[in-house]
Amino acid sequence: MSTESQRHQHRTRKNEIYQWIQQFQHERTEEVQTKLVKEFEPLVQSLAKKFSRNGPEVDDDLIQVGMIGLLAALRRYDDEIGRSFESFAIPTIIGEIKRYIRDKTWSVHVPRRIKELGPQIKRAVEQLTNEYQRSPNVKEIAAFLGVSEEEVLETMEMGKSYQALSVDRSLEADQEGGEVTLLDLVGCNETGYEKADQQMVLEKAFSVLTEREEEILRCTYFKNLSQKETGERLGISQMHVSRLQRRALQKLRESIRLEPSECIQ
Repeated sequence: MSTESQRHQHRTRKNEIYQWIQQFQHERTEEVQTKLVKEFEPLVQSLAKKFSRNGPEVDDDLIQVGMIGLLAALRRYDDEIGRSFESFAIPTIIGEIKRYIRDKTWSVHVPRRIKELGPQIKRAVEQLTNEYQRSPNVKEIAAFLGVSEEEVLETMEMGKSYQALSVDRSLEADQEGGEVTLLDLVGCNETGYEKADQQMVLEKAFSVLTEREEEILRCTYFKNLSQKETGERLGISQMHVSRLQRRALQKLRESIRLEPSECIQ
C-alpha cells in the first residue's frame, strides 16, 4: 500500500471516529459509546499503566477511572478547537486518575478543597522559608495563597488524617521473638477511681467559658455533633464554630494547668 493510500485511509478513519463522537454527544447511544470505548481503550490502558503500582499488571480500578475521564472528554470535545481528540482527552483522563489516587490515599474522609489546599500550603511553606530564611507563620501562608487563616489551620489539622495507622500493625518483636502490635502498647488503665476528681476539675474549668463556648463544646464533644451540625443548631457558620471551639479549648488548657488544689477550691 502506498504512503498516499495510507494517509487517505487514516483520514477516513479519523473522520469516522469524529462522526461517532458527534453522534455520541447528540444521542448518547450505547452502541456508539461501545465503539468509542473500544477505539480508545488502548489509550486509557497506556495512561493507567503509568500510575499503576502493580508493575506490568494494570490496576483495573485505574482503568475504570480512566474510562470515566474518557467519557467526560467525549462529551466535551469540539473538533473546531483545532486539537486532536487524543491531545484533548489525555489531560482529562490523567486528571481523573490522579484525583482517584489522591482520594484513595486518605484513610479518613476529607473535603476535596482540603486535599487540594494541602499541597499548595506545602509548596508555599518551602518558598516562604527560602524567602524569609525562617519558617513562615499561618498569617503569612494565608496571605501568600490568598486564603483565610482558618482554612490554613483547618488544612494543617486535617493533614494529620492523611494515613491512619492500624492497631494491628506489627511494630517490632518482643524479647521472646513474638510480634508486638500497636494495640499491645495501648494501655487500658482503670480510670473509674479518678472520675470524680476529673469531673470536679472540668466543672471548675468550664466556669471560665462563655455560655456560647460551653454549648459548642457540649455539642461537639458530648453530643458528638459535627461543627456544621453545631453551627446549624446555634445559627452560626461552621468557621465561627471552629474559631470559638479553639478559643474555648485554649481557655480550658490554661485553666487546667493550675494546681489541682487551685482548680477545685
